[in-house]
Amino acid sequence: MNELLNMCTLCPRNCSINRNINNTGFCNMDKDLVVARAALHFWEEPIISGTKGSGTVFFSGCNLKCVFCQNYQISNNNFGKKITIERLSQIFLELQEKGAHNINLVTPTHFVLQIIEALKIAKNKGLHIPIVYNSSGYESIDTIKLLDGYIDIYLPDFKYFDNKYAIRYSKCHNYLENVTSSLEEMLRQVGTPQFNKDGLLTKGVIVRHMLLPGLLEDSKKIIHYLVDNYNDDIFISIMNQYTPTNNLEQYPEINRLVTDSEYNDLINYAMDLGLKNGFMQEGETQKTSFIPEFDTTGV
Repeated sequence: MNELLNMCTLCPRNCSINRNINNTGFCNMDKDLVVARAALHFWEEPIISGTKGSGTVFFSGCNLKCVFCQNYQISNNNFGKKITIERLSQIFLELQEKGAHNINLVTPTHFVLQIIEALKIAKNKGLHIPIVYNSSGYESIDTIKLLDGYIDIYLPDFKYFDNKYAIRYSKCHNYLENVTSSLEEMLRQVGTPQFNKDGLLTKGVIVRHMLLPGLLEDSKKIIHYLVDNYNDDIFISIMNQYTPTNNLEQYPEINRLVTDSEYNDLINYAMDLGLKNGFMQEGETQKTSFIPEFDTTGV
């Protein structure tokens, strides 16, 4: 693990800095694990949250840092508490004891090596529920390959199809090629969806796409790509919960909510393509109450 952090290329930013000597790259994290919250979470897709909740662990820092991030406090401001690998393994077991249906690793990319070590420890002590890798989708295929055998469910975002939007909102020039290649590897590892007797996902891939204001046509390209290439091999979750919570004066085109008309247009487009394994959001999701309270609960 230490050797890989000597010149970190865990994500496509390829910062190549030595995180072992307290240096930080784009993600703003060195070798030390930083976690902002660990608790049961009930607002994931139904086949993830179930009735008892998903055992979510929110890691601080991020390798994408979208200007509109709804978890801005931890992704950009780096709020959280430093913990050891041993402590992370204990957190996994504590969430399992609380009845979590799975362990949900949120924004984990820059801590993949530490997470693997913590999973090894926890599994030796009885961790047996599925492990969910919940990420921005901006992944290096080599890093995803390191996770083979440790992850049961992949839950990546697919944020942009045209890289011009990735450049503007995430300072990322190569988003599309990395999200598509890593998605292929994710599916290769876990295969098509599998469920337990209660209808909860135990293996598989759910790709999330959150519609952004004014980007309906880009969103249609994403949905078309996913349906055309994966059809029923994955689930597609189409989200309307975009909430402009940060300082977006420099991005006035996205400093508003998504309209019902925009979202319904995208849903109808997906249905016309024949999407079957999908999720949509109904009701009032465009509000900050759906954003977890980051206060180091459970850490």
